[in-house]
Amino acid sequence: MTHPSPDPARATTARPAVFPFSAVVGSDDLSLALTLSAVSPAIGGVLVRGEKGTAKSTAVRGLADVMPDQHVVTGCRFGCDPEAADPTCPDGPHRPDAAWATRPARLVELPVGATDDRVTGSLDLEAALGRGVTAYEPGLLAAANRGILYVDEVNLLHDHLVDLLLDAAAMGRNTVERDGVSVSHAASLVLVGTMNPEEGELRPQLLDRFGLTVEVAAPREPALRAEVVRRRLAFDASPASFTARFSDEQDAVRDRIADARSRLGEVELSDAMLTTVAEVCAAFEVDGLRADIVTARAAMAHAAWAGRDRVTKDDVRAAARLALPHRRRRNPFDAPGLDEELLDRVLGDDEPEPDGPDDTDPDGTERPDAQDGDGGPGDGAEPTDRGSDTRSADDSSGATPPRQPEPARATDESPGQDQATDVGRADRTGDTGDTGDGTGTASATVGTAGAGTPTRARLLVAKGVGQGAAGRRSRAVTSTGAAIGASTAASGRVHLAATVRAAAPHQRTRGRRGPERVLLERSDVRRTLTEGRESNLVLLCVDASGSMAARRRMEAVKTAVLSLLLDAYQRRDKVGLVTFRGEGAQLVLPPTGSVDVAARRLQDLPHGGRTPLAEGLLVARETLRLERIRDPRRRPLLVVVTDGRATAGASPLERSALVARALADEGVDSVVVDCESGRFRLGLAGRLAAQLGAEHLPVGELAASTIVEASRGRAA
Repeated sequence: MTHPSPDPARATTARPAVFPFSAVVGSDDLSLALTLSAVSPAIGGVLVRGEKGTAKSTAVRGLADVMPDQHVVTGCRFGCDPEAADPTCPDGPHRPDAAWATRPARLVELPVGATDDRVTGSLDLEAALGRGVTAYEPGLLAAANRGILYVDEVNLLHDHLVDLLLDAAAMGRNTVERDGVSVSHAASLVLVGTMNPEEGELRPQLLDRFGLTVEVAAPREPALRAEVVRRRLAFDASPASFTARFSDEQDAVRDRIADARSRLGEVELSDAMLTTVAEVCAAFEVDGLRADIVTARAAMAHAAWAGRDRVTKDDVRAAARLALPHRRRRNPFDAPGLDEELLDRVLGDDEPEPDGPDDTDPDGTERPDAQDGDGGPGDGAEPTDRGSDTRSADDSSGATPPRQPEPARATDESPGQDQATDVGRADRTGDTGDTGDGTGTASATVGTAGAGTPTRARLLVAKGVGQGAAGRRSRAVTSTGAAIGASTAASGRVHLAATVRAAAPHQRTRGRRGPERVLLERSDVRRTLTEGRESNLVLLCVDASGSMAARRRMEAVKTAVLSLLLDAYQRRDKVGLVTFRGEGAQLVLPPTGSVDVAARRLQDLPHGGRTPLAEGLLVARETLRLERIRDPRRRPLLVVVTDGRATAGASPLERSALVARALADEGVDSVVVDCESGRFRLGLAGRLAAQLGAEHLPVGELAASTIVEASRGRAA
């Protein structure tokens, strides 16, 4: 198909100055995953996991600059290709001889606070109010069509928005049925999400929907770190000159992506290689068949990227390293990862290398990075294929393979793992000097106890209807859910019926005399008020003194905390942990949704010594105060796990009572789990519950399920 030449004045849009993709060093797997998704958007996007300051955003923004320029139909809001225009385009149908222009591939960033109508599109209020017609206003998915949609901190985005994005990326279309609008348009895009696992995890169902995942970490080699800083400083000092320095490498990567796209349809995936893909996925016990499909597509894209016309085991290996880590079966608190030894055993020895090895460009010339000193994508013409194990034994690149995530374990400053499992020490660390009145002396012996397997917690909900962030727990007025009314809010979905009702009394004064259209003004617009579920904060205040450890209760306490944390992870809640023992208390786990960090902090929690109950309540009170400032709409539930004894400081019981009454006066919803056992009981926990205005739940033996059930019962 031929088209008239574009208008020279608007033929090409200038590319913005961004850090060159080919100048990024030390992130080989990330560069490979991004380029494979650029070659084949059908892979389903990339999820980039890593700590802060690891060039995640820099690499993603740089990818758009090396994607080939696009021809677009002039005036089409959806960026249709003039040679393959979408026949159902809302701005179409486009004539074969329609004018067209050339533009760079777009990078559209989705803010964390975006609403679903901003993402998918909604009713055009200007057209509705000004001309009285129903028209569609495209959203971010339309703007990102044939480009990249980038979501920073995707783990902080609400689940229903992530579902929308992943559906659009997988299907290549966006369908809107809302506010009288019925529209479907193309949404072929590369979805890239970045996240810091310390700020919370994505649910496994959402992890599985991302095609590829990459774990990134800052390089540990001083020379490589210095090179990263050197390049960043050079770019900040003079973006133009730094970009010009890498212009040849950028052009080479751009040409190679275009060539790989053109040859992708000709890449052969033989039955033998398809069987190999299935064997690899079965060996890692992944659920469903999405892993097989994504691995096959990624292997074909890798072959096209390497300049081959058929898939080899090297391609399957590279694809599996990126497509399977987040899909393998694992325990709730295990970080995603892949056993590469198992992968090598399944794949075995590769067949002889065909024409077009990885160390050559599609044109047959040797890739600059094949002999480059740093081995990163920035020192050669394009990102290298570090994941395919095609490096020779004498590779002198000096680049280390990406760090694989490790199971949750004790931190360096914590006691050793052998101590964490020495539950028997709990029997020897009691309050041996207790006088029986709750104020006696206590042993200073310190031990640790391991945690059992977490149980699945039932739904814990707060009373009443809140207004917190959308989640999966308590009833609340949120941005998603069932429509329960209308409001005059400035944003949100338009409530058409309420808008018409608001405008109806004013029609005659506005000049309407006949059956013509309803005369609307902006003041008439009403937004839908929805009720759904919110996320909450569960703060556990745990007695870790000797009296708790004497009967081996700490193992049950830790298991209960893990159970609540697992439940909070699944329901998008926050969980915090305060412990008190010895002479003071500490916030062991600041309110968080990260199960990995929480499990590591909890594993080596020590116990033994005196019981500073007042200090524990004070730390809990301060934690809730700060969280109320940070997020005033998130409702907390304080769970105090103790036998009620107070044996540290002057007048410990009186001080505890004062703090407890202060918490009650502040309206903190609390529950006291009474851990006192034995024939003779002092009833101190019941007294504490009365002072807190909390429910008192006495138990004979403390078990993980007891704490969880107590929390459920109090908040229901």
